[in-house]
Amino acid sequence: MLAPRLRVLEVHLFERPVRLRMPFRFGVVTLTEAPQVFVAARIRLADGREGWGAAAELLAPKWFDKNLALTNEQNFDQLRTALRLARDAYRSESTPRTAFGHLAAHYRVILSAGDALRLNPLVGSFGPAELDRAIADALCRILGVSFYDAVRHNLLGINLALTPDLRGFDLTQFLSDLEPNDTVEARHTVGLVDAIRGHPHQVNDGLPESLEEVVATYGHCWFKLKVTGNVDADIERLKEIAAVLDATRRPYRVSIDGNEQYDALESLLMLWRRMQREPTLGRLYASTAFIEQPISRRHALGRDVSVLSALKPVIIDESDADLDTFPAAKRLGYLGVSSKCCKGFYKSLLNAARCQRWSEHGERYFMTGEDLTTQAGLAVQQDLALVSLLGLEHVERNGHHYVNGMADLPEDEQRAFLGAHPDLYERSHGAVRVAIRAGRLAIGSLRTPGFASGALPDFSAMQPSPEPDLRAGR
Repeated sequence: MLAPRLRVLEVHLFERPVRLRMPFRFGVVTLTEAPQVFVAARIRLADGREGWGAAAELLAPKWFDKNLALTNEQNFDQLRTALRLARDAYRSESTPRTAFGHLAAHYRVILSAGDALRLNPLVGSFGPAELDRAIADALCRILGVSFYDAVRHNLLGINLALTPDLRGFDLTQFLSDLEPNDTVEARHTVGLVDAIRGHPHQVNDGLPESLEEVVATYGHCWFKLKVTGNVDADIERLKEIAAVLDATRRPYRVSIDGNEQYDALESLLMLWRRMQREPTLGRLYASTAFIEQPISRRHALGRDVSVLSALKPVIIDESDADLDTFPAAKRLGYLGVSSKCCKGFYKSLLNAARCQRWSEHGERYFMTGEDLTTQAGLAVQQDLALVSLLGLEHVERNGHHYVNGMADLPEDEQRAFLGAHPDLYERSHGAVRVAIRAGRLAIGSLRTPGFASGALPDFSAMQPSPEPDLRAGR
């Protein structure tokens, strides 16, 4: 079956507030609340069939743009602006195109329009990333196929128009060979202000608060450890964490996430050498699988990191601003790149193709699954489906820990998602929430018509996304 061509008829943007049950500090921000945006798109196929699709993502401050001169509200307005740039571009298209064809036709134009408003490419990419998911969802629902089948049979019309470096690569074979799994390991995030031991009584809602409690409750074997950029402080905190993880006596694996907190490669090398020499960090050091972008984006693509990647593979994350970034990072010694739905699922698929092609020549290139505090419902399901299809065995999940599941959602919406995905969710402590058992998420129910969801959010219980201040750039 050829990839259907379609037009985007309507795009509606909604929001609902998200309150964190405990503060989450990553990089330069301590997050306590943020809006979640929802995109609803109506498409019409060339044969006249119509349908709606949806996507959702947290408007996370100080990740897409870490300029400390901007307020959180200005960060939110940047992302709202990016959504509107993509909405207007896609709706203006009178020529029916494939789902991917809309991105190919407008990607550079949208980034250029964002640049004129002083939005960096990571911010600018947020708009098409969300619209592409809603369009894919609508197309899958019209065709009655799962996201997995839509990609594997290339019903989305994915091609190499935006990645000329892949010229000659057999993309059709690559996509058809993708095989999703029905479970995935959840990699638990240890934030910079998270309690390590005991029960700190921050929340007292019956859910885990400290790392020690998280391990006992969920049985995680994968962890993501945030570091601050202060070598002495980081070593002491890693020693605390190692004491808890080592006590489980189970094999475990970790990633070290610098969140751009190190301005110089030399400081990061110092941290790594200190870890090597510290006896109480022996097991944690040996269990470290990779290092996530430790260097500020001001320098990340200006310094060769090969000396660090020779010790532990380094991935590019925050600096992965557009579709040209990963090849540039590869030339500087980065061996991996993150997958996040907020950066675009097409981007993840094309970067995975790059990993396969580059790995044919000896060095192993890889992708990791990272989180942006994705919330239960559409956001977490679409991201889980993507990492599953990419064949990733583990993915960072933190939204379930820092937010009280679906507690703030309408009861009917909670029931709908639990009914549609009883393997992924459970009802406990008064709300529907993600179920993690023995450190794993069961996601077999994501093999459903649409983009990984047998239920839709209650748009009537949301507010329209407010018009942004177009001066939201720096």
